[in-house]
Amino acid sequence: MNPRVRFAPSPTGPLHIGGVRTALYNYLFAKKNHGTFLLRIEDTDQTRFVEGAEAYIIEAFQWLGIKFDEGVGIGGDYGPYRQSERKAMYKPYAEQLVRDGWAYYAFDTPESLDAKRKEAEAAKKTFQYDASTRMGMVNSLTLPAEEVERRLAAGEHYVVRFKYPDNIDIHVHDLVRGEVVINSSLLDDKVLYKSDGMPTYHLANIVDDHTMEITHVIRGEEWLPSAPLHVMLYKAFGWEAPQFAHLPLLLKPDGNGKLSKRDGDRLGFPVFPLQWTDPKSGDISSGYRESGYLPEAVINMLALLGWNPGNDQELMSLQELIDAFSIEKISKAGAKFSLDKAKWFNHEYIQMKSADELYPYFEKILEKKHISCNADYVKNVIDLIKDRLNFINDFWEQACYFFEAPTEYDPQALKKRWKEGTGAHLKVIDDMLMSFQPFDRQKAQDTVMQYIQDNGLNMGQILNSVRIALVGTARGPELFTMIELMGTEETHRRIQRAIENVSDSNA
Repeated sequence: MNPRVRFAPSPTGPLHIGGVRTALYNYLFAKKNHGTFLLRIEDTDQTRFVEGAEAYIIEAFQWLGIKFDEGVGIGGDYGPYRQSERKAMYKPYAEQLVRDGWAYYAFDTPESLDAKRKEAEAAKKTFQYDASTRMGMVNSLTLPAEEVERRLAAGEHYVVRFKYPDNIDIHVHDLVRGEVVINSSLLDDKVLYKSDGMPTYHLANIVDDHTMEITHVIRGEEWLPSAPLHVMLYKAFGWEAPQFAHLPLLLKPDGNGKLSKRDGDRLGFPVFPLQWTDPKSGDISSGYRESGYLPEAVINMLALLGWNPGNDQELMSLQELIDAFSIEKISKAGAKFSLDKAKWFNHEYIQMKSADELYPYFEKILEKKHISCNADYVKNVIDLIKDRLNFINDFWEQACYFFEAPTEYDPQALKKRWKEGTGAHLKVIDDMLMSFQPFDRQKAQDTVMQYIQDNGLNMGQILNSVRIALVGTARGPELFTMIELMGTEETHRRIQRAIENVSDSNA
């Protein structure tokens, strides 16, 4: 059968970009191999459930353009796709493991477990519920069968723990890391099911992957320690295990360790795809969308953090990523996040887009400023300034003077460019510009240049003083192109305002 892969986040908060990358690699693998990509929400831990997190996850992937073939919000033949809606199906599997000798009921109280831990600490050891300790605990391995039945019938709290065979080597074949071997003596008997009717991640994950016919489990490196248990659970059930691939971590830009929200806050970049407002604290965390990133740039950037196509190509469309993707080219080593590289990707993607494609983004910015403007005018502005943009949000800073005349003038620019007699020269130039009706950019430029030459003036000084009058500072695109776009009437108004408000003595 064609591969079936899944992305299975827990709705415990905003989606980290590391999770986005995991989903992306699953998506690329599925599309490359004509498979199916599904979304499953793993919400068995209701104590950590955060209102709005599931909707956030779905919206994030919609913005990024990563589409699921089936799952939550889509449907399919393997649903329901939300674990809380599958609650009733897990208990029989837990009971099956107990009957087959792969698991047992444990009745130990939190107090007794805490006492065991303290006892171990006093002996400078670490307590672990495993083959060496389980026979000294209160469970169905140490209690008479009648007592176990009595406790279950009485509704006593219990958990079902996995029973590892003693001292065996467990082999995990990982598509990224190769053969991983761990001895069962190093592993604790993980809880699989609780008497409140909810499974733990481990049991629910395995049952769901099996019943949804998942063929490849592509997930983060943090799940590698759980892989031996998952392999053993497949063996216990007599099921064929999927193929595993554990992805390298996304690392902080400086130092060592996993990329965290704290790193983003500290260094000034988002670690979530969308802005997130904590429903309890009200704290707001920045998102790539709201920070002015294009979704295509985020996808391209994330794809190359831990994977490469085998050549020097960096700018790749989603289809190109699909065509080139293979698990074999995923790195074992963690990938450092680079803010400079993220900026570079976004800048390049902005340059690749036409004014028509960028217009909807900038239209929203103008709407927030309560500025109504002709669409063709805005698109012409975009063409002039887009090479200066790293982010969509840079638009207003780089282009505001096209929509609002300056009310103040950069004092440093004035000091450098506005000299004695500048006002008089600007009046002459203003008259020249107004004489061209309709405006001819080349003729206007030639005429002004000739005036500067004939009068022995400093070209940089004079042209930049005109620019100051139009923009408020000595920056911006080519001067006469800017005048052509603004129009001679608006240019005249701005020059006159500058002459009136900036005296030669002030400069």
